[in-house]
Parts: sequence; C-alpha cells; structure tokens
Amino acid sequence: MGQAELRAAEGAGPFTTRRTWQLPDGGEVVWESRLARRRGVLAVRAPGAPAARRSRADAASLSRLRRLNSIAAGAFVIGGALFAAGAGVAQFGSGDATTSAGICFVGGLFFNTGGYVSLLQVVNAPRHVRAGADALVTRRWRWWSYEPMHLDWVCVFVLLVGTLVFAVNLLDSFLRGLGAQQVDRLIWTPDVIGCVLFLMSGHLSFVEVCHGRVRVLAHDLGWWVVAVNQLGSVLFMVSALAAFTPAATGSELDAGIANWGTLLGALCFSGGGVLQYVERP
Repeated sequence: MGQAELRAAEGAGPFTTRRTWQLPDGGEVVWESRLARRRGVLAVRAPGAPAARRSRADAASLSRLRRLNSIAAGAFVIGGALFAAGAGVAQFGSGDATTSAGICFVGGLFFNTGGYVSLLQVVNAPRHVRAGADALVTRRWRWWSYEPMHLDWVCVFVLLVGTLVFAVNLLDSFLRGLGAQQVDRLIWTPDVIGCVLFLMSGHLSFVEVCHGRVRVLAHDLGWWVVAVNQLGSVLFMVSALAAFTPAATGSELDAGIANWGTLLGALCFSGGGVLQYVERP
C-alpha cells in the first residue's frame, strides 16, 4: 500500500491502544488493541469514505481467536453462575457453609480458566509487524509471554492474578474453627486483594477501550463488556467489605450484604461472559 506515515498514537501513559497512519493516497489505517485481539481487524478508510473494518488476519488466526473467545466467555458465564448459586445457598439457608464454599470453589476454577484463556487471547493475537502495515500477522502459538508495555496484556494479567488470589480465599473458606483474626487474615484479606485486582483490571480495560480518558461509549459493545464486568467487581468489593469480621463480635459486619453482593456481582460476570461471546470474531 506504499509508505504510510504515523499520524496519531492514543492511549494512556506508556501504553498505546490506538494508532492511525496516513496513507499516500489520502486514506488512513487505524489499529486498535481490543479489536485486533478480539476480531483480528484493522479499520481502513479510503479518502472521503466512512470507516469500514476489513479482516486482515488469516483464517487460522480467526479460528484461534474464535475458539479462545468462546472458551473464556463460557468459563466466566459458568463461573459466575456457580458463584451466584453458592451465595444463594449461603443467603437462603438451603445448605451448610461447606456446601456454599464447595460451589464457589468450583466457580473459582472456571474463573481461573477464563482468566488464563483471556491471557492466551492477548499473547496469541495477530499484531502488525511494522508501522503502517495494512496487515495483522499471526505468530506461532504461545502459552505465555511477558509484554508489560502492552496495556491489553497488563489488563488480563492483573485479572488472572486476581482469580488466583480468589482461589486462596476459596480454599481457606473450607477451614473451620477459626478465630476472628484468623478469618480476617486467611479468608477476608485475600478476598479484598482479589477484589482490588479485579477493579484495577477493569479500570485498565476502560482505559484501553476508551483510548485514555474513561468515558461512556454507549454504542461500543466492547465498552459494555468492560462496564458490566466492572460493576461485578464493585459488587464483589462491597461483598468483601461487608464480610469483615471484627474481633469484638466474631461475626461478619453484614452477612446479608456480603451474600447479595457476591450473588449480584457474579451475575454481572455471567452477563459479561454472554456479551463477550457476542463480541467473538
């Protein structure tokens, strides 16, 4: 397509989430990190024409993206549903504490799966290999890569770590006969840390999809995926704060709020998984 000139690079801090190149014929090419990893596309605009997205990834890459997206979306839908069921058991008394903990633990395994597959989406996404290239190149399959200068990688890595911290919380929730301080140290603390990491990942995802300043993008499906998941993270944090156990009382601050926060937050993650599936390549 000839030599293209980089006209704009948008993002936040050291991260670039959108690049725009000017073509010699007056048109332009736009690369966005989320669209590239979710759908393997560039936006190509001819001179004077409206934006038109054209697939520039090969068939193998699109098939790979589709499979990974379906697995990640399904994992979050199932994991969220199980968390909601576990919170429902705890709130409505249809089972003992071990039953609720067991249901949530299985849900946590699905969250772990969703977090790791989301990372695989990023590290195996097609990328442009030179400035202005009207192509996204598929690289060989990788199970891991270290890419701290890519905002999409940071987003999903923080999310994955959050799911692993939640796994510690869920394992410790099987322990019985703990004092208030032990409950706060072994169960409540990793719960709060996991919630903070989820909120951080959600904020970074907003920065990615908004290319810098967080704002409402009502017509962008990717924005709604991030927004619904972030609402779930907020509700999880509300639940965690309500689950704090003061030493003076030996019981949670508000078990009802803790259970409802988990239930509603988990349903948000299930809903986000459904939207993510619709966002497939």
